[in-house]
Amino acid sequence: MAKKISVVIVSYNVCQLLDECLVSVERALEGIEGDIFVVDNDSTDGTVATLQPKHPQVHFVANKENVGFARANNQAIRQTDAEYVLLLNPDTVVYEPTIKGCLQFMDEHPQAGGAGVRMLTREGTPAPESRRAVPTPWVSMLKMLGFTKRYYMSHLPWDQPAQIEVISGAYCLLRHKALDQVGLLDEDFFMYGEDIDLSFRLLKGGWQNWYLPYDIIHYKGESTQKSSFRYVHVFYQAMLIFFRKHYGHLSFLLSIPIKAAIYFRAMLALLHLIGDKLPSFINPLKTRNDDHGK
Repeated sequence: MAKKISVVIVSYNVCQLLDECLVSVERALEGIEGDIFVVDNDSTDGTVATLQPKHPQVHFVANKENVGFARANNQAIRQTDAEYVLLLNPDTVVYEPTIKGCLQFMDEHPQAGGAGVRMLTREGTPAPESRRAVPTPWVSMLKMLGFTKRYYMSHLPWDQPAQIEVISGAYCLLRHKALDQVGLLDEDFFMYGEDIDLSFRLLKGGWQNWYLPYDIIHYKGESTQKSSFRYVHVFYQAMLIFFRKHYGHLSFLLSIPIKAAIYFRAMLALLHLIGDKLPSFINPLKTRNDDHGK
């Protein structure tokens, strides 16, 4: 008999965070027929060796290289025939009622292909990324100009279920039947953007995406090195992949400004990183003293 849900977590050098995440998921799954997959992308912090004995019921998959977020998730999804699949970031803590409440909602709404939840910051405030719109050329342009209300669907209440367009990959509950129809995560996205792409394909396939007022804590960025040049490259490359895939048919005059804006934002992000690193390069002693409060 197929399980109700399979939880899939992709990890990379986040052993302690993953341990806390697994404890919370195991509690949230009590009374539910489900299982947990951890796909480790060749961590160097001993993730698998440390956590496998502590969580013997978890299925660990130890990759020999970092294959990226989308491909690693797909590895686990292909191993399960559960009715639902939950893609979950390792830098999250799931509240005990969250999974059960989400499953009940999905069972009662057969047109729901996927659902996300209210992601709380470490300070306990709802994260805007909990509800997002598809980054159409117009929405993307507004966001890049600093007008983010449409992109984050800020008109929606936080305490009521609501249909949204994009489900965050940090907590993305998916109906397996919908995945069978629209396909798995696009492995052209190494990291970032794959949740936007999948959400868009669900909508195109006639499914609904929902925001549900159940909570997780998301230590955003703890599982990625966002202060690296590689992060900037991968993030904005994902934006370009999404744009080419879904809006490549647009006229030359419309596509050029969008691509120029993406490259411009990438350049600003890189310049910001360079600026942050310059003090330590010019005066490493000052930086060390600052770090120690001297």
